[in-house]
Amino acid sequence: MERINNEVFWIFIGLFSFLIIASIIGAILAAVKGPTSTITNLNSRINAWWVMCIIAGVAIGIGAIGSVILFTIISWLALRELITLTPTHRGDHEALFWCFFVILPLQYILVGVQWYNLMAVFIPVYAFLLIPTRMALSGDTRHFLERMAKVQWSVMIAIYCLSYAPALLMLPIEGFEGRNINLLLFLMIVVQVSDVLQYVFGKLFGKHPIVPKLSPNKTVEGFFGGIISASLIGMMLWWATPFSWWAAFLLSLVITLAGFAGGLCMSAIKRDSGVKDFGTMIEGHGGMMDRMDSLCFAAPIFFHVIRYFYV
Repeated sequence: MERINNEVFWIFIGLFSFLIIASIIGAILAAVKGPTSTITNLNSRINAWWVMCIIAGVAIGIGAIGSVILFTIISWLALRELITLTPTHRGDHEALFWCFFVILPLQYILVGVQWYNLMAVFIPVYAFLLIPTRMALSGDTRHFLERMAKVQWSVMIAIYCLSYAPALLMLPIEGFEGRNINLLLFLMIVVQVSDVLQYVFGKLFGKHPIVPKLSPNKTVEGFFGGIISASLIGMMLWWATPFSWWAAFLLSLVITLAGFAGGLCMSAIKRDSGVKDFGTMIEGHGGMMDRMDSLCFAAPIFFHVIRYFYV
């Protein structure tokens, strides 16, 4: 059973201290320069981070069950946003019912009971055979392959990939028993800090877009500044992990690069759909998928690298 340890306590002390400083700076900027759009957006993002950190803290405080429940809810919200963004036919509704109310909870039950062998193949094998079969039974063949691919991709990203975050709690690392919650915190902090720092470096120094037609806000300067800075922060958290300082840096580099790839792919989906954000539920950030896009790609890679080298 995962429990709160001193390392988790100090990590949260650091997070909330940072948020207090950020809130003070945001208030000063608003008082000095007025409520400009940039400052208003900054303060909205900071306020949203307060809420997200508090919710994460409560879930982690409950233990492994709390973390699994938290990501179950996150996956449900993210899947809803993805499905809403891609129009479906009436013939897809039965398959979508299975996705939301059978496949999603079953995947997280497998994570919760730590049945890795089935959890790893349940969606990419069994669910991916069930979804098109159920859609075919409706008799609606219009754009069948396209509709099937949209649903399967949504399930893969919003459920399967995200479920690897709480699945970190099942890894039996010798000498690290009862502290796997640190791995989940490490992953979330490094990936989210990378997103924030890429945004900050891009705003301050960004001049050369990486993919101008896709996301003009993602710049070369923001990419290198955010990735390197977040990797250094991950290296500074080595004391809370089973990694050496240099391994923590390399792992941070891997998951920040994976996170960047995830953000880029999700941006392509939004651009193709003609929307700026996946939703509006998180003020200043967009939808749940806008906040989880990087984690979707980073979580399974982080899990399997640790499983290969440390288990």
